Amino acid sequence: MTGFSGNIHIMKSDRLVAILLLLQRREQVTAAEVAKELEISERTARRDLDALGVAGIPVYSIQGRSGGWRLLGGGRTDLSGLTASEARALFLVAGPAAAAEAAAPELKASLRKLVRALPETFRTQAESAASSMIVDSQPWGATGAAKPPPPFIDVLQDAVIRGVQAQLSYVDSAGKESERIVHPLGLVVKDSRWYLVAHADAGRRTFRLDRVTAVVPSETLVHRAEDFDLTKSWRDLTAEAERHRTVVDVHANCAPEGLGFLQIAVGDNLEIGPAASDGRIPVVIHAPSEYGIAGHLAGLVEWLEITSPQGVRNHLAVIGAALTRRYGQSVMTDTATDLGGA
Repeated sequence: MTGFSGNIHIMKSDRLVAILLLLQRREQVTAAEVAKELEISERTARRDLDALGVAGIPVYSIQGRSGGWRLLGGGRTDLSGLTASEARALFLVAGPAAAAEAAAPELKASLRKLVRALPETFRTQAESAASSMIVDSQPWGATGAAKPPPPFIDVLQDAVIRGVQAQLSYVDSAGKESERIVHPLGLVVKDSRWYLVAHADAGRRTFRLDRVTAVVPSETLVHRAEDFDLTKSWRDLTAEAERHRTVVDVHANCAPEGLGFLQIAVGDNLEIGPAASDGRIPVVIHAPSEYGIAGHLAGLVEWLEITSPQGVRNHLAVIGAALTRRYGQSVMTDTATDLGGA
């Protein structure tokens, strides 16, 4: 397939893969069938099929009333180059992007089209692969240095996709080692840290993969609710974790023009009240520590007035004094220079 720099570059990659898999699954397809399957125009389908042939893929057309396009060697061969494991790998890549709440509708639709185009024997594991992992871009707080992927990702992801239980050797936050049978449901990466979402004796919970010391998969099937959704489950679990991490509620008044910056700074840890008569907006910010949130909010002092607790106000005063000591003299010097230059 050496001709992809020519006509083929105008094809969307999801359409290319879908057409290849459609040709693999059927002995012959028409442009009208491709157009209906992929929800594109018949003219676009015909152009894409022609472009595949130009690119060097063994696709040929048959003229006449019973005509169409075929793969050389028969529609059920694997000349597309996608084996079952490669199809699974494709959906491992596509799944997290399509599962994201901010994903474009056309991306989700593309994934559905690809599933329909897969040979029947590939579909179950491909669909499982697509829903086996999500990427959570919302940080826990201050983001640390990137961490290399921990071991056992592949074996746990395989257990999720095959839907089998596993014996997990695990070291908890207190350093206690244990072994337990878990029902793997999905993997999540957040702040470059990996988590396993699984059913265990204590119910649904998360396990940090950097605390896993061994994994032994079994052939016993997991117990998974039919309506299980990894994204929703992870959202519920992280909300519960945030509630346990929150030890202080910061009350403040925010100028309307600063509210957007505050929402960006603290995300979902914010409650917004109705605007007061002077236009300022009362807010409550949930935070894990007084000092940490003071440092987080120091840059918003132009719009934000903290009313309580006093500890946060004290920390802000200390931070302000430190900033003045570090940068106040340079500000006065720069101001004097500007005035002198005027």
